[in-house]
Amino acid sequence: MTRTGRAADPLGRPPLLLLAPAVVALLLLVVPLVAMLAAIDWASLPDDLASAPLRRALWLSLTTSTAAMLVSLLLGLPVAWLLARVQFRGRGLVRVLVTVPMVLPPVVAGVALRSAFGRTGLVGAPLLDATGFAFPFTAWGVVLAHVFVSMPFVVLAIEGALRTADPELDGAAATLGATRWTTFRRVTVPLALPGIVAGMVLGWARSLGEFGATITFNGNYPGRTQTMPTLIYVTRQSDQDAALALSLVMLVVSVAVLVLLRGRWLGTP
Repeated sequence: MTRTGRAADPLGRPPLLLLAPAVVALLLLVVPLVAMLAAIDWASLPDDLASAPLRRALWLSLTTSTAAMLVSLLLGLPVAWLLARVQFRGRGLVRVLVTVPMVLPPVVAGVALRSAFGRTGLVGAPLLDATGFAFPFTAWGVVLAHVFVSMPFVVLAIEGALRTADPELDGAAATLGATRWTTFRRVTVPLALPGIVAGMVLGWARSLGEFGATITFNGNYPGRTQTMPTLIYVTRQSDQDAALALSLVMLVVSVAVLVLLRGRWLGTP
């Protein structure tokens, strides 16, 4: 035991060659956030936070991100279940296709969405002719962009949660006469529910911070397609203090997400 009452590490002290870059990495991640907080004009903060553009952009961000997560759950949960529970040819390819939007540059994602769902797009043109509805420059277009970039996070997180749920319990339910649909509803999903919720929160946070695909596909129209990230981008060009205030809101939301996920990623061994 050491003087502090803690047991000494049997492997010895961590080497300086590992500690030094670890400290540099932590500083690299923390210093920009501290600098941002230090640069905020706290006296004008209440006025900046009470602005009408912020309220509109924040409301649009919250509603579209929530709608995107509901769509991602409805569509992504079956995909995650297939990847985790069903053996089929091409499963690896399906996983790759699900993962592609995660590594795709956001602007490219916006171009791809416009090619598919724009007014002259592969799907958008027939949809416009049949219904008169077009996704671009609407709140529904924002939801679509959010779903495209965030659903992969939801699918992969839920797949991991489903894999940790004991598959033998599915077999036990089948021997008792349960159909695969009943087993999915009554056994698989309840066992994986904490991981499913964590995946939804993670996807919601990713959706809330989406910028590139949204502005490329939908533009930046206040009250209609202007979300918090796009508002911060345009505000920074004319009012640095207001942009810092808006960034503070996003930082608070991000910290809140981490608090919600603390049992999954912030727990102590």
